[in-house]
Amino acid sequence: MKAALLTSGMAAALLGLSAQGAMADRISNPIARFAGLDKITGVTTTFEVRVNEEAHFGRLIVKPYACYTRPITEEPKTTSFVEVDLLDTQDKRKKIFSGWMFAESPGLNAVEDPTFDVWLTGCFDPSAPPPPVEVPQTPETQVEEEDSGSTEQAPAD
Repeated sequence: MKAALLTSGMAAALLGLSAQGAMADRISNPIARFAGLDKITGVTTTFEVRVNEEAHFGRLIVKPYACYTRPITEEPKTTSFVEVDLLDTQDKRKKIFSGWMFAESPGLNAVEDPTFDVWLTGCFDPSAPPPPVEVPQTPETQVEEEDSGSTEQAPAD
């Protein structure tokens, strides 16, 4: 009985730690990238909006309040809390969307207006260093590594 309690207590502690670790992995970004479709012309446009600023796409006003990504070592998960207003013919705003958008599931919470659609495609920080790139080995570098590590002996006469 004590072993079962101890094991369940350790499991609960580990789950708590892993949940905290997942929360710590979230990266806040200053810019959200959206795609918008004008259904009249059939043209898709990509546009960027700084967090807490607004951008117009057709009659829609898009304003992200947060934009989060995960480190490159984690499973992709890009989210943004966004509000979208619609301008009517008298230039009055009507809120048509307020919630989270997910770049990996654009159909889940995209804004669908009779004339315009908007969805999140990514978040980024232009001042962040670029992620490390793994350089694949070419046949020349493999041969060089093999040659430098080999200890050849002269043939015996």
